Formats: sequence, C-alpha cells, structure tokens
Amino acid sequence: MPTERARQPLLLINVVGLTPSLLGAATPRINALLQRARMATLRPVFPAVTSTVQASFITGLPPSGHGIVGNGWYFRDQAEVRFWLQPNALVQGEKVWQALQREIPGLRCSQLFWWFNMYAEVDAAITPRPHYPADGRKLFGLYSSPSDLHQRVEQQIGEFPFPGFWGPAAGIASSRWIVDCAMAEFQITRPDLQLVYLPHLDYSLQRVGPEHPSIADEVRAIDHEVGRLLDFARAQDAAVMLVSEYGIEAVQQSISINRILREQGLLQVRHSVAWELLDPGASAAFAVADHQIAHVYVHRAQDIARVKALLQRQPGIEQVLDKHEQRAWQLDHPRSGELVAVAAPGFWFDYYYWLDDRLAPDFARTVDIHRKPGYDPLELFVDPAIRFPKLRVARRLLQKKLGFRYYMDLIPLDTGLIRGSHGRLPSSEQVGPLLITDCDLPLPEQLPATAVKHLLLAHFLGRPYDDTAQAKEIPCGEPSL
Repeated sequence: MPTERARQPLLLINVVGLTPSLLGAATPRINALLQRARMATLRPVFPAVTSTVQASFITGLPPSGHGIVGNGWYFRDQAEVRFWLQPNALVQGEKVWQALQREIPGLRCSQLFWWFNMYAEVDAAITPRPHYPADGRKLFGLYSSPSDLHQRVEQQIGEFPFPGFWGPAAGIASSRWIVDCAMAEFQITRPDLQLVYLPHLDYSLQRVGPEHPSIADEVRAIDHEVGRLLDFARAQDAAVMLVSEYGIEAVQQSISINRILREQGLLQVRHSVAWELLDPGASAAFAVADHQIAHVYVHRAQDIARVKALLQRQPGIEQVLDKHEQRAWQLDHPRSGELVAVAAPGFWFDYYYWLDDRLAPDFARTVDIHRKPGYDPLELFVDPAIRFPKLRVARRLLQKKLGFRYYMDLIPLDTGLIRGSHGRLPSSEQVGPLLITDCDLPLPEQLPATAVKHLLLAHFLGRPYDDTAQAKEIPCGEPSL
C-alpha cells in the first residue's frame, strides 16, 4: 500500500488525431504545456480505431483482453452487425475507475463523450443519445448520469450542437461545446478524474488528408479549445494528461471487400422493398469494414483457407490474419472475425456489398451509424452531385419541424472523396499517437497505449510508474508473422 496518495484532480483529455507531426506553429497552447510537461509517443493497440483504443486506455488491456475488437463487430448469436454501441458492460476487464475506487473509497470520476459511456460505474457521464419516436423521426439528444446532469449543463451553456459532432456539418462547434461542458460539469460534480473527448481533428483529416493546407487551421482551432481547458485545469489546481488514439494517414483508394466476397458467391443479400440488405446469417463469408481493417466472418471452418487465399490476392490488402496469427497482434478474441484483413498503406475498406448503386439500401445515402454494417466516412460529406444541397436540407428540416417523416438523403457513394484513414499501426512515431502530461511522473520516450491506465493509477496512488511490466503487454511496432 502506498504511504501517501495524490488527490490532485486530473483531466484526461483525448485529442483525437493529434500526432507529433502536427505540433508546431499551429499549436501554441499545447507547446506552452510542453514547457512544463513531459511527452511520450504511444504505441497504439491494433486496430487503431476509436472504440478499441479507448477501451485499452481505461482497462490497460489489449483487445484480446477487453473484447472491443473494433468500432463494431458481428454478434453471432443475433446474426447482426452492430456498430457504435454504448453499454459499458461490453468492455471486459477492470476499468481505471474501478481500480481507483477500490484503493481510494470516495474517489469521483466523470466521463464526457468517451465511447461505451452508458451505465459505467462512474459518478457522472454525458454522451450523445438521440431519441427515436415511433413515427420514424430522429431527435437529437444526450444521455447523462445522473439523468438531469445534461439538462443542468445545457441550461448553462446551451444545447449540444449535435450535427457538429458527426455528419457533413461536423466541425469545431462540437469540441468547443464539449470544452464548455467539461468546465461546467467539473464545477457541478467536482470529479477527481475527468475524461474528456475532443473529436475535431477526426473530421478534416479524413475529408482532405493530413497534407492538405487547410489542416493547419483545423489544428489551430482545436489547440485553442485545448488551451481553454488547460487554463481551467490550472485554475482548479488540476493536473492534465493529453492523449490521442491514433494518427490519420493519407489514403487514395478504398477496397470493396464485401463485393469481392459476393462476386465469389460467399456473401448473400436479402431483397428488401427496392434495395438490397446484407444477410450475414445466410452468408458463407462477409466482412465488417472498419477504416483500414476488416473482420471477416467465415461460417464454415472448411472455407477459411479459401477465403484467406482469395483476399490475399486482392490489390490493396496487405495481410490477412487467421486466428492463430491474430495472437501476435493481441486481437484473438471470440468477437474477432475468423480472419482479419489489413489494408496496405494508402488504402481503406468500405462496407459496400451491392453491385449496382440503384440497389444500395436507403440508409446508404444518409447519416445512419447504427444501421450500416460497417464504418462509413462518407457521412462527413454532402454529395457533390446534388445541385442545390442547402435547398434539400431546408426542405428536409421543414418536414422534420412539421412532424412528417423525412429522408435526409445527402451522403455520396463516391469512396474516392476520402483522403485520410487509420486502423493500421502508424508508419512512424511522428504520425502516431502521443501522450503529454504535467503529472510528476517520469516517462520513457515511448509507451504502449495500455500504459494510460497505469499512469493514472500511479498519479492518484502516489506510486512510481513501472514500465517493465507494460513492455510485455503489447508488441512494439508491427508483429512479424
């Protein structure tokens, strides 16, 4: 047991997409923090996607331990692909707040906009959660614990700008609001540990890629918001720890992995109304596409070798990992596919399974993160083929306001629009994730992502951080198979 425990509050700020290569003239506030703080690069877990990395941050485990094998996966017992689920019980393993509360009874933790944020054993939580009336409409809203917390916060700072969090209008407004929310929530609940998620860089880095001239302005915008939160933390005598989940690298082309499987007679669809729906339960093999990786679920064991050989022949697919090979990547979990495909540099996986765009499902051209059987970055765009997009949006919003059903069909199907992606391990430390903290903790030059939990424990329990055990948890760089 430690003889002395640190109770200085700490803000764990997740600045998505921030990498060493982005630090510089556009980050004066983060640069100022570095004058009094320490920085280490992070070795991300694989796959380097939001839900997986966040789960490793809070559990100290790789995906083989916590079970979050991607932003979504196939639920074999339901024969359904589910993405962006929220119940915290899906994350296996002990969470950092559970470990802290066991050691320090009464320690308070709040979680703002991190994923798997519902029903977590934290003292306060706020997360996006729309309402879905029986007439088919979608109404923007938040979920919080305590149940009135988001209402108290919105009374102070205004309503959450939901369209700015995801979709064609996604931008700095959502991160600005979350910073305001973090400050208001801190004053209301007085947490010892506050987890804050700032998504802004995720948007433009996927839209235009990391080399686009406009990225400097986007970095400058999030640096300003981070700076406001850093000022607040200092005023509260709180420590800070900035982390990022991954870096986003340039891509030029997508791989339609499900179309490949369909053309070989492995993937089945259901003809529904005037379009096609993926029928995973009837498919011999299908893929759950998630940025630069895809879990491939193969129904019969005797087909695994055939499917693996098929995918290995495809341009843009760098590796195809079977269950044995997944162990080296610490991705061997029952939720993982029988195979995991890894895109080559410059490529990413789309979820498309139809062979004719006229048969694309109705949700394909909408923002519908839960219905799509794969991640769709094209939801960040308005279809450039629409001649008067603002007029169409205005018409749809009028329908919504009048209480009519409406179809917000604005999203393109042109995968060539995407210019940035992630999920692979980074090509170098300079384009990978990082950690910056003013906690009084010595840091090596590089840490595994699983170390974040242990650093938090070291801060609050007043004990030194031991990186020798952490070094064994996850391989450095890409495993050699």
